[in-house]
Amino acid sequence: MSQKACVLVVDDDADMLRLLSIRLTAAGYRVVGVSSAEAALSQLAVALPQLVISDVQLPGMDGLALFAAIRARHPVLPVILLTAHGTIPDAVEATSRGVYTYLTKPFDGKALLETIARALVLSATAPVDEPVAEAWRADIVSRSSAMAEVLAETRLVAASDASVLIRGESGAGKELLAQAIHRASPRAARPFVAVNCSAIPEALLESELFGHVKGAFTGAVANRRGLFQEAAGGTLFLDEIGDMPLPLQVKLLRVLQERQVRPVGAQQSVPVDVRILSATHRDLEAAMAGGEFREDLYYRLNVVTLTLPTLAQRREDIPLLAQHFLDRLATKYGKKLNGFASDAMSALATAAWPGNVRQLHNVVEQVCALTTTPLIPLALVQRALRVPTVEVLTYAEARQRFEHEYLVNLLKLTDGHVADAARLADRNRTEFYRLLQKHGLTPGLFRGESLPGEAPDLPVAL
Repeated sequence: MSQKACVLVVDDDADMLRLLSIRLTAAGYRVVGVSSAEAALSQLAVALPQLVISDVQLPGMDGLALFAAIRARHPVLPVILLTAHGTIPDAVEATSRGVYTYLTKPFDGKALLETIARALVLSATAPVDEPVAEAWRADIVSRSSAMAEVLAETRLVAASDASVLIRGESGAGKELLAQAIHRASPRAARPFVAVNCSAIPEALLESELFGHVKGAFTGAVANRRGLFQEAAGGTLFLDEIGDMPLPLQVKLLRVLQERQVRPVGAQQSVPVDVRILSATHRDLEAAMAGGEFREDLYYRLNVVTLTLPTLAQRREDIPLLAQHFLDRLATKYGKKLNGFASDAMSALATAAWPGNVRQLHNVVEQVCALTTTPLIPLALVQRALRVPTVEVLTYAEARQRFEHEYLVNLLKLTDGHVADAARLADRNRTEFYRLLQKHGLTPGLFRGESLPGEAPDLPVAL
């Protein structure tokens, strides 16, 4: 650790503050000393140190409350607490919540310096130049504690090569988080390749992932590299992994185990070096129980899990995101826009947001396109929020919903006779049964006088 590391010291005892400053300066650290938690937070807003040392007993906000505030705003910034005998239990409890360690007064100067050195070496600290350090997550606009926790875990996970499974509702920003992991990883200079497993027809997905050789199938007029090879040395992001067909799950597992891919029609395998990130809005545990997702593949992909909060769980981010989207879209539409009227912003902040951040972006784009005033009025926001939910569906989600409704109507028409339904759909029975299984539809429910009108709808996350 560089001897120019900056340490923020917080103590209301002027003599102790001076003593600590002298000792740390002599050891080669740059020291900023303040006498209250409030002053410390103000200093953090100006420039971020690499370590905070704070007394527990402070006037006004105490050291434990200061730590909580630091944790919410700068989750990876290490904090050392200085405690008198009476506050040791509080300090011990604080270490379980993320405080690096605590030192009991009076403390040995050598022990203090050793503790500081270990904290600076072992902790994933935010450097003094925060804008540069935060470039890896620049596309993720947030100030909420819920996202701060996710991003702190993300930064730590990114340094490894472990496979990561990102969970979250549709529209929550799973691909953005995957890109952030890639940018913060040692593979950042190599390609980031994303593929939506539910958006590519099953017959083409294998070729898309693993490539093919000339003549492997009708239309294969030349050799083609798959996405695994395109991502060589970098990161491959498998979005909606829960929708991958079972036969392809077997082949993906083999690739992950052997670190080799065999293009469709090829005789030889090709070595690949990629990091796998995957994402889903499905309950994979339920899918495994239902035989729709392989358990061995699940554990291979799910070395580390990151769970994105819904937009409703990070409401403090809504004004920030809305203004961010408005600034970008104003340029796109060539308009000079100043922001949202207060009642319009209030409507955004209290809306349900079933489509999460993607839906918020769509709402802001609509009001941006339609507004004739620099300040977005409440009426336009209310109008955009009443847009039918299909407006916030992705292509994959719209296709999923169409398939489900189409199958339901066929089963109604044929009284649940699969052979007849498959014939009308121009599909063989095996493929048709696979579609029914994918959508959780039981043909027997559509037979006889007592059919319930329609099969129960599967939940479709928006």
